[in-house]
Formats: sequence, C-alpha cells, structure tokens
Amino acid sequence: MSEGSRFSYDVAFSRNIGWVTEAEQEKLRHTRVAVGGLGGVGGSHLLTLARLGIGAFSITDLDTFDWPNLNRQAGALASTMGLPKLDVMAEQVRGINPSVDLRLLPTGLNADNIDHFLDGVDLYMDSLDIFSLDIRRKVFARCHEKGIPAVTAAPMGMGTALLVFSPDGMSFEEYFALDGYEFEDQILKFIVGVSPSMLQRHYLLNRESVNLFKKKVPSTAMGIELAAGVACSAALKLLLGRGGVRVAPKGLHFDAYQNRLVKTWRPLGNRNPLQQLMFHYIRGLLRKNA
Repeated sequence: MSEGSRFSYDVAFSRNIGWVTEAEQEKLRHTRVAVGGLGGVGGSHLLTLARLGIGAFSITDLDTFDWPNLNRQAGALASTMGLPKLDVMAEQVRGINPSVDLRLLPTGLNADNIDHFLDGVDLYMDSLDIFSLDIRRKVFARCHEKGIPAVTAAPMGMGTALLVFSPDGMSFEEYFALDGYEFEDQILKFIVGVSPSMLQRHYLLNRESVNLFKKKVPSTAMGIELAAGVACSAALKLLLGRGGVRVAPKGLHFDAYQNRLVKTWRPLGNRNPLQQLMFHYIRGLLRKNA
C-alpha cells in the first residue's frame, strides 16, 4: 500500500464537512454510540453512523444471518449466511474506519451487562428485535437513569416512525404504559406507541402476514433505510447539540409510499384516548384475521 493510500480519518470523512464543521467532525470522532441489535435497523444505523465518522461504538447481537434477512439487513449476503451478525458488522465498520473503537458484546444484552454496554456512551440507538421488549425496557430505563438520550426509529411498511427519549423528558415506561398487558398486546402497544398515526395500515395488502403470536411481521428495505436516515439525523443533532429534535411524547412518521409526513403528539403516551382507540382498532383487525 502506498503512502498516499493509507487510511486518514480527516480525508475519509472530509465530505461531511459543510454539513458539519471541522470542530464538529472532531467531536464525532471522539463520540461513543451504543447500538443494540444489528439485524434490520441496527445494521443500517451502525453503518450510517460509521460513515458519519463516529469514532467508537458499543454493539451487540447474539444471532446469525439467515436467508429471510436478505430482504432488508445490511450484513445479509449469500456469503454471510450462518455467520454471527456481530462479527460481520464489526468487520464492515472496521472497513469504513480502521481506527474505530469497538466494544463487542457477543452474548447479547442482559441485566448483568447493560452498564458495561452503556459505559461512556453519549447516545443509545435502539435496534433490538421488536419482540425483545423485556430487555428493551431495561435498557431504556438505564439510559434514563444515566442521562443518555435514546433514539428509536421503527421501519413501518415503506416509511419510518421516530421517537426520541430525552433524559429530562418523558420516559419509555411513562410513554408506552405496558404494565398489566399480555405479551402480544404489549407488542401491539409498542407498535402503536412508536407509530401513533399508523400510516402503514392503509396499504398492508395481507393482514395475515402480521402474526404477533408467531413473532412474524413483514418488512421492506425501504423502511429500514428510511429509519436509518431519520434516526441518524436526529442522532447527529443530539450529539452536536443543535436542538430541534422532537422528543416523546412528540414524534414523527414519514411514509414514502404515501408521500406523507405526520408530526405526532400524544400527551400521556399510550394512555392518551387517541392511542387507546388506535390500539383497540388495530387489535380488532389483527384478531379478525388470526
């Protein structure tokens, strides 16, 4: 390798300058972001932030790539089938930034390693599997206690819905109000909570493709990539202190299929009467087709 072709952080991320200042880029270089789960949105979040020049990551996943991942997951290729998602995505990030500082948790997240996962972290990007509610609740609770802002952007059809939880604002538990519900209803309340407008419901062609009992929901690559763009834009503003980020109970939902952007506001979160109506409406539709 010639002298001129060696990796240089400043050269590699020089095209970011203009949208960020040189001082801001240097700040991103010394920032740590935690990404929980590297499948759908997690893989795309990770690569987008790596290309933004984030210098350190805490990442975790205990799954391996499988064929149904090919329609949406950044690391899913015929050549990576059966390989650990954590190892594949770590290699991709190092390929973007050889100087990156990676903290890897190959056993996944649990109550015993959350503090290690979040140690020194400036921002948490939620990308756990939609059905991993128990550990998701624990991570968000710890972020709130430690003063770490947390971003979740759910791919919804061919769009994405964004929620940001600020340490000094409404907490995950206050917003989603999951206690007292069966697991399937908790999942549905999470979906309705992230996506209060439920724009995607208007063009779901086969409701039988959604089966919460079998932990099965349809997905598209467009929803994943839109989620990464929206979530990582919010992440940049949070990390650089630029303001203008909508925080829970406010959110937004952009749907590219319908060319619609809806800014949502649900005081009391899922306890809001509008949320309760939407929850019962969607649950009725799904049970009708169960």
